[in-house]
Amino acid sequence: MLADFSYIIRGLPWTVALTVSALAVGTILGLVLMLMRRSKFWPLRLLATVYINLVRGIPPLVWLFVIFFGLGTGYITINPFMAALTGFGMIAGANMAEIFRGGMMAVHHGQFEAAEALNLSRYHAFKDVVAPQMLRVSLPSAASYAIGLLKDSAIASAIGVTELAYQGSQLSQMTFRGLEVFAVVALLYILLSLPVAWLSRTADIYLRAKVAR
Repeated sequence: MLADFSYIIRGLPWTVALTVSALAVGTILGLVLMLMRRSKFWPLRLLATVYINLVRGIPPLVWLFVIFFGLGTGYITINPFMAALTGFGMIAGANMAEIFRGGMMAVHHGQFEAAEALNLSRYHAFKDVVAPQMLRVSLPSAASYAIGLLKDSAIASAIGVTELAYQGSQLSQMTFRGLEVFAVVALLYILLSLPVAWLSRTADIYLRAKVAR
């Protein structure tokens, strides 16, 4: 049984790497898309809106197939991990953009007026006044999405990424003990989710206390 567990655990680094990398790409892309949606230049708003609706409207598995089996076999050379990272990064960007937009809308308009009254530039008004409040409001939703992204990373096994679900599938086919194998895989996903939830609650409590001072 120890050998079986060690076989499954080989997929852990790939699961963590895929989740963290896709979330990092999605956070940066989501911030850019959110700013584009709030731009006064309507083509930027239209481009961001179309991108977000298009990406969110297509299932993640289809995106991975399009990138890996479509682009990856006829146009560019791409390995399974990079195909999964590209797909999940695109999807995370669209979802994080909506999370950030919701956080931005939660910031009272008086904060924008106060920044303007202090004659702050748009950059400093966003960095010093708006962004900290937006991030505090967005944190719970972002943490929930991060946990969802961790679970969705199992989809990458469909294109050959050797993460937890892939390793579990391979082991179950070799041992014909699917129930035990996937119970262990499920437990590992739960154990990975718990620190994210704990960090989110801790950070939220800290930020609320800091604002209340």
